[in-house]
Amino acid sequence: MSSTSSHSHYHDWLRDAYAMEKQAETMLEQMAKRLEHYPQLQLRIEQHIEETRQQQTLLAGILDRHGIAHSSVKDAMGKMAAMGQAFGGMFTDDEVIKGAIAGYVFENAEVGSYTSLISAAKRIGDTASVPILKQICEQELAMSDWLISHLPELTEQFLTLSEDPDSKAKR
Repeated sequence: MSSTSSHSHYHDWLRDAYAMEKQAETMLEQMAKRLEHYPQLQLRIEQHIEETRQQQTLLAGILDRHGIAHSSVKDAMGKMAAMGQAFGGMFTDDEVIKGAIAGYVFENAEVGSYTSLISAAKRIGDTASVPILKQICEQELAMSDWLISHLPELTEQFLTLSEDPDSKAKR
């Protein structure tokens, strides 16, 4: 593989990561709005929204340093996909559980993406970006770990609330 090809792939993956973070922000914001009965999950999601916004800023800095345009097309497509996913889940009875599982899957996709980006950055000699990408990857891994470790508790809470006829368990 030529160096030009490696750079091209790396730049594409950076744009993808930036778009992915935009999508994550939209999805997380929509989910956080609907978690009134799950304050612990809501708090952790709100914390991750702030991390996600910081990650976007860090990625924008990497893109700018490389002279890579932020892909407005990918950003818009990501936001639309996130909105569709968020609205689609609004009407399911088990929205909280499905959302937590989907969040876990999405976080792991991000971990995979950043793991690849770290390797690509090293390959092309972008040593300045490696610590930034590692930091982002660690935040995504921490969110993934939080979700999977709290999923049993969230499930129990959901099932308890769903047995109460006066409760709206999905919120």
